[in-house]
Amino acid sequence: MRHSFLSTVFLLLAALSLTACSAGNAQVLEGTVTGIADGDTLYVLDAARKNHKIRLLGIDAPERGQAFGEKSRQSLARLTYRKPVSVDWQGHDNYGRILGRVRVAAPECRQTSCPKTIDANLEQVRLGLAWWNRKFADGQFPGDAQAYETAEREARAARAGLWSERNPVPPWRWRYANRNETDKVRP
Repeated sequence: MRHSFLSTVFLLLAALSLTACSAGNAQVLEGTVTGIADGDTLYVLDAARKNHKIRLLGIDAPERGQAFGEKSRQSLARLTYRKPVSVDWQGHDNYGRILGRVRVAAPECRQTSCPKTIDANLEQVRLGLAWWNRKFADGQFPGDAQAYETAEREARAARAGLWSERNPVPPWRWRYANRNETDKVRP
């Protein structure tokens, strides 16, 4: 009995230290959104006037030319375009984009000092305009994978956005079917 209790305590402490290490490696980029590439990629201009390409961590939105691709892009634009954001990030993808969680103030707040309480990544999934990308769940910030999974499940149940289609094609499958020589990522 004592052995299993000590093992459980040890495992909990190890898990907490890994979570703290993962969250401790995060950096924050502050800036204003200057452009929207698609439903999961945007551009942020920082105070030093440097533009950064941000790939929304943990989600995959329909591509341009794919069903709901333009609606997803428009949704991200409504939520973030020309607004101050905070990007919590911890690395880059194969294309050199910053992988981050984008936080923005609530749309009804008109002041510049509003707290950035809306997770744009999560909002895209909640609206049914992006998939939660399970493949990269381990790279998400603590708690995000569970929140994104729940949001996707609820969007599916409500038949929101792309879930209104009978068999929506995930973007990773669509990209693979429509790939060209420059594509680096396979499903």
